[in-house]
Amino acid sequence: MSKAVKVDEDAKSRLEELQAEIRLETGQSVTQQELLSRLIDDAYESREAVVDSFRESTVPLSEAEKEAMSRGRFSSGVETDEEDIDEILYG
Repeated sequence: MSKAVKVDEDAKSRLEELQAEIRLETGQSVTQQELLSRLIDDAYESREAVVDSFRESTVPLSEAEKEAMSRGRFSSGVETDEEDIDEILYG
């Protein structure tokens, strides 16, 4: 059972480029349907990354991300206030 899926011209062009590259690199011809099925299988296996790619923002940070940022902090020994920050950012 095959159903049609509409894609824009840019997506269609990139699909064709992938199809051509597979043929050049492997010597094996694949149909666009086979290629799309493989891409869907790969996306399904890493569905968390696919779902995350549709999120509007990565805020708030996860606990692991917060800890990683904290590990990278150090004290320069210089006291900084809002005016200093404004001067640095906005000149």
